[in-house]
Amino acid sequence: MSRLDGKIAFVTGGLRGIGLAIAERFVAEGARTIVADITAAADPEVTALIERLGEAARYVRLDVADETAWAAAADELRAREGQLDVLVNNAGVDCTGAVETLELKAWRRVMSVNLDGVFLATRALTPLLADAGRQSRAGSSIVNVSSILGLVGFAEASGYSASKGAVRLFTKSTAIEFAQKRMPIRVNSLHPGFVRTPLLHQGMQRSVDQGLAASAQELIDDLARQTPIGRIAEPEEIAAAALFLASDDSSYVTGAELAVDGGWTAH
Repeated sequence: MSRLDGKIAFVTGGLRGIGLAIAERFVAEGARTIVADITAAADPEVTALIERLGEAARYVRLDVADETAWAAAADELRAREGQLDVLVNNAGVDCTGAVETLELKAWRRVMSVNLDGVFLATRALTPLLADAGRQSRAGSSIVNVSSILGLVGFAEASGYSASKGAVRLFTKSTAIEFAQKRMPIRVNSLHPGFVRTPLLHQGMQRSVDQGLAASAQELIDDLARQTPIGRIAEPEEIAAAALFLASDDSSYVTGAELAVDGGWTAH
């Protein structure tokens, strides 16, 4: 028996990177998985995604920072699926730059996606998750994808770190709130280290464009050297941790933070 048999999962930011790896792993473990992202449904990338995941998955276009879009998504989930067992709040954007030159527009964008999106998803989908959770001893599960930069500081990443640190404490607060109400929803945060994703490469390329390095790969190699385990992560390694938090194997885990970082935050 697979670890998510019979469950319905919703993964934001699922079109590429960590989100895609999580969606793939969830499908492989038996979950019907709804993949949400901001790209139009007619885009060839979406077509390729559905072909890759098969009939166990479907795609919805969703701006996670849009309050009305979340209300519509909740209505559609209830009408089409009738339940929701797992919510993975993975959608995110980065925000880098010296604090004295960081524009308010950039600050607000990273907060709207990385933090508001988690709040709006949780608020909209809590009733569905609670209904499903009552059918299982383990309850339902929310996995909020934060970052190691939600645990420790990093130069010229104040906006991103602030958003991910807020996700960490939002996770703990909602976990306690649900537990005290005996609402059967577990809430945990996942804190990836540096992962081989398009988002990481884009961030490194911006540094190259600013003349800080000769190539993005040079910077990625430097991050690998700084990581105690000696390499950066593959998306599938983060997906494995998300699976644990989503599955009944973590039935007694709520309000926790799981760092999957090759030892970065241990030193």
